[in-house]
Amino acid sequence: MSAPTQAPEQFLDYEKSLACIHCGLCLSSCPTYLETGDENDSPRGRIYLMRAVQDGRLALGDTAVTHIDRCLGCRACEAVCPSGVQYGNLLEHTRDHIEKKITRSPFQQFLRRVAIEKVFPNRRLMQLALLPARFTKWTGAEKILPKFAREALSLVPDDMQAGDLPEFSPAAGAPSTVSARNEKMPATSRGGARRSGLVGFIRGCVMDVMFGPTNANSVRLLNAAGYDVVVPPSQGCCGALHAHNGNLAQAHDAARTNIVAFEKLELDAIIINAAGCGSTLKEYGHLLADDPAWVERGEKFSAKVKDITEFLVSNWTDFPSALRTPHSALRVTYHDACHLAHAQRITKPPRELVKAVAGNNFVELPEADVCCGSAGTYNLTEPEMAEQLQRRKTENLLRTNADLVVTSNPGCLLQIRAGLKKAGSPMRAMHIADFLVENLRSNSAAD
Repeated sequence: MSAPTQAPEQFLDYEKSLACIHCGLCLSSCPTYLETGDENDSPRGRIYLMRAVQDGRLALGDTAVTHIDRCLGCRACEAVCPSGVQYGNLLEHTRDHIEKKITRSPFQQFLRRVAIEKVFPNRRLMQLALLPARFTKWTGAEKILPKFAREALSLVPDDMQAGDLPEFSPAAGAPSTVSARNEKMPATSRGGARRSGLVGFIRGCVMDVMFGPTNANSVRLLNAAGYDVVVPPSQGCCGALHAHNGNLAQAHDAARTNIVAFEKLELDAIIINAAGCGSTLKEYGHLLADDPAWVERGEKFSAKVKDITEFLVSNWTDFPSALRTPHSALRVTYHDACHLAHAQRITKPPRELVKAVAGNNFVELPEADVCCGSAGTYNLTEPEMAEQLQRRKTENLLRTNADLVVTSNPGCLLQIRAGLKKAGSPMRAMHIADFLVENLRSNSAAD
């Protein structure tokens, strides 16, 4: 360790960092620690590194950066921490500090500053960037590419479909225009005769470009529950990619954009169907805590945000009778997306919905809440560890002998599908919205 040449910058909320008592209860929940056994790859080890850098006891060099970069940000440690350590907050501020102070390799700069921060949140740019990837897969040319490129290409779905970006219209569209095969999503979808209220819907970035039909199915489910759905065209990226990637300023801008897009609408809730986005959307108040002009607006926005599974279980009173059960003889399992299970503490609602269809054919997945290695863009920035975790998840899935795995996050779907394909498994992976719409009874499908 080399001493810094100047007074260290204060980038952490020191009181939050001191909440960790180094008890070690987080160790068995940390995927990277389970893989490496290295204390520096554990939550308490990383907090020690963060404080050492802030105190000036450790230079911001390879040791600190390597282990902070290797963190998935899955927040499994938060769910088991007896001291209530806000690890996610500490991690985001540390990464923001790192990106301001160090110079990445040209490849990492392109990956982080261009691909992740510019291309992913922009629908047109993402579609354009995916064209050569899809062409390469179609021609089979990925076989001659280096391993990193092959791994990245394996995540690109063969059947991805984008959703439309309609102009806002409070009376546009009807439930019949939203179907599992229709890529168009109306600005407003009216609920059935049992109108229960009005909700807003977050399109997302990856969801919008790669999972358009899943977004449409999510709207259809909300219609079936009796809710009109409004999709403000002025909404944008939730800011999760920026916050997780060490660019808090851009995450703040993203939060303000979405607050403005939704806050004047008289909504009962704001619905999201992507776990990673949901955890950030629910934390706008914390994200904007240092901005007096926006913190209260952020808190009000976040108070309305609901994952689609928690909303449906609480507000779709007849969902058990609206769904077909059992799902023939298919064995179904469920993978907990990290930012749904750990960051939002939502584990029961999605299982209730899946079990309403699968019945006795539902089987629990071993280590269901251990990260699959996707972790936002982690499988791009840390491909080696991501592949190890993908292999671990795939092995656990195969142990279930399930025909189908259901989950609630696009990154998990891409990672799990790629892992199953590598293993030569016929097991399918589906988003929970697609799974539920596939099993709606015809008289409750909002057709």
